Amino acid sequence: MQLAKVKFALDEVGVGVVEGPHLYPLPLEGGVTCLADILHAPDPIGLVKSLLGHAPAQLPLASVELLAPVDRQEVWAAGVTYKRSKIAREEESAGAAQFYDKVYSAARPELFLKATPERLSHPGGPIRVRRDSKWSVPEPELTLVVSPDLRIVGYTVGNDVSSRDIEGENPLYLPQAKIYHGSCAVGPWVTLAAQVPKIHEAEIRLTIRRNGVVAFEGSTSVTQMARTPADLVKWLGKENEFPNGVLLMTGTGIVPPDEFTLLPGDTVDISITGLGTLSNPVA
Repeated sequence: MQLAKVKFALDEVGVGVVEGPHLYPLPLEGGVTCLADILHAPDPIGLVKSLLGHAPAQLPLASVELLAPVDRQEVWAAGVTYKRSKIAREEESAGAAQFYDKVYSAARPELFLKATPERLSHPGGPIRVRRDSKWSVPEPELTLVVSPDLRIVGYTVGNDVSSRDIEGENPLYLPQAKIYHGSCAVGPWVTLAAQVPKIHEAEIRLTIRRNGVVAFEGSTSVTQMARTPADLVKWLGKENEFPNGVLLMTGTGIVPPDEFTLLPGDTVDISITGLGTLSNPVA
């Protein structure tokens, strides 16, 4: 079951169930005011089924605008969870290579705040590269949707856009390399966790097009991740609270070659088995 946050005609924002090319709008009633209220419920599937009993007729999915499936949640990210990412970080930052090697094998993961809701790009909306960066890449990531009580209630597709030259110059520049307006996109919807029992086997695929031609493509599998989603959530919740819930990106295993950088006008498509495709142009 896939739940989308959408904008209807007259700029009305609502929630719907996605089934193929159709959207079934859900009435926001009985204390349900937004997508997060459904995701954080004790039984999201049961709640959706009860709301569907009062739902209006289906709409063509193409008739609504998909929004990032986030209400008030922060977006956090984990780094160096794939061996390919570890190697890339070591190559871009020779002076600090030992730290990336250590965090890859350590019990404690690298975790950092990636975005607040107002910094997010919507599905189909532009992501950005920093003007002061000469080497920027997308990072396709399985993204966990986590409730305030730290349950993994769903999954979505994430793009952790990063400035590799800024982080490579000095690891202490990580916040500037990672956190800026338009550096993060998630969507196109949330797939409820109960509907994806084999998420650990999912394939992640990245395609970057430039002038209508494929400039880079690559793939990996969640099986290559050195940490489990549950372990990442456990560490995220240590000494921290998320009363509005949180999204957690789980790291990337796809890294374009060193000579590649995103350019304005590129299009980035990220697909994850069972979760859909997140597509964004680059600005």
